[in-house]
Amino acid sequence: MTAREGHHGGRGRRRRRSLIVASVFALVCVPLSSVNLAQARPSAPAEAASVPVAAGPAGSSPMAAVATSVGAPGAPARTDHHSVITWGASADRQGAGPAERSYRLVVRTSVGGSNARIRLTNAFGEYPVTFTSAYAGLRRQGAELVRGSNRRLTFGGQASVVVPAGATVYSDPMPGKLAAQADLVVSLYVTGAQGPTTGHGMAMQTSYAAAGDHAAEEAATNWTDRISSWYWLDAVTVQTTAEISAVAVLGDSITDGWASTQDENRRWPDYLARRLRAAPDSTVRGVANEGVSGNKVLADGAGEAALRRLDRDVLSHPGVGTVFLLEGINDIKAHSGVTADDLIAGYREIIERVHASGRCVVGATVMPFKGWSEYDDAGEAVRQAVNDWIRHGGEFDAVVDFDRITRNPYDPQRMLPFFDGGDHLHPNDKGMQAMADAVDLAALRCDS
Repeated sequence: MTAREGHHGGRGRRRRRSLIVASVFALVCVPLSSVNLAQARPSAPAEAASVPVAAGPAGSSPMAAVATSVGAPGAPARTDHHSVITWGASADRQGAGPAERSYRLVVRTSVGGSNARIRLTNAFGEYPVTFTSAYAGLRRQGAELVRGSNRRLTFGGQASVVVPAGATVYSDPMPGKLAAQADLVVSLYVTGAQGPTTGHGMAMQTSYAAAGDHAAEEAATNWTDRISSWYWLDAVTVQTTAEISAVAVLGDSITDGWASTQDENRRWPDYLARRLRAAPDSTVRGVANEGVSGNKVLADGAGEAALRRLDRDVLSHPGVGTVFLLEGINDIKAHSGVTADDLIAGYREIIERVHASGRCVVGATVMPFKGWSEYDDAGEAVRQAVNDWIRHGGEFDAVVDFDRITRNPYDPQRMLPFFDGGDHLHPNDKGMQAMADAVDLAALRCDS
């Protein structure tokens, strides 16, 4: 049964599968693969390409306005290949960014492929942003790139692109192959930036900035400013065989990786990506981490609510066959009056929208938080009721019981000390790995 057959025309629900625990303590280590990106000599600057805006209906949310100058991936020249997201990060409103500045953004791929494209977003900007030059290469160390790997990116054949407020643009395909588990470095020279910028605040990855245009440089000499956020870049896609798909994880700071080791790619979706790559029979290879620290299901605050950002941050990405939902703890602990019924209604809306798009959705139980400053008995009662529905409601296509994996058997409202990152809410590296190891990889497939 395909995802579309399972969710349209009243032809029956998909078989609901319970996720089992794989080896909780086993660490899957996969060496970094080489990447074949042929050296290209930078071409002469061209005039900036203007991006047409595909505006949504009046009063629609920002996630309805997704525009591209060269088209979103999804119309491959070969019918046996298609586009799949290999890296993603949720966009949010950031502070004002200085003009005439370069950004060197370091990201880790999940699935390998060819003809890589980047997506630049100005979703939360109030003014157009000009990307005067853009390059992509491979990291050697720090801000230094592998010699000969830095390639100029184009947009509709132009070296520069203007992205209006609220719009999004894909680059043209970049010739060559990009390996899984590669450190891809996207360097942008941004001009005309004013007002709020768009980016991902808590990257858990060091990137770099510099005054002036240094995007084409492979040396680290001028990249002296270290930054801890990603700006304007929110996705990287590759072309791969048609049977390969991706999972997008919609979550909060636990998914975003808080309390994991900086610069080591030890968020739980990172561990999951390495497990998927090491599984010879898995056709799910891409992983997009769409976590936002402090995010809620129902209310805006730290980022738009999951219900509002679902389309932009998840459903707009090519190759996503399954959505993995781990949200709710911030709604519960905020003491805003949110009930279990309120959260369940939010989950149901997400499930319905994901199913309507022809995809599957996996739900995860809300993890323990006793010891966190906002913990109380009322919030715990909501958590328990929500988890009971997630486990037994039968509305998710599959369930992973992160509560059971991470809780202390002697004090079930509290996280197991071995997994506790120190604040009794966020798992450490061992906890992140345990979460990834708890996922039955076969249950992520949306074709059975």
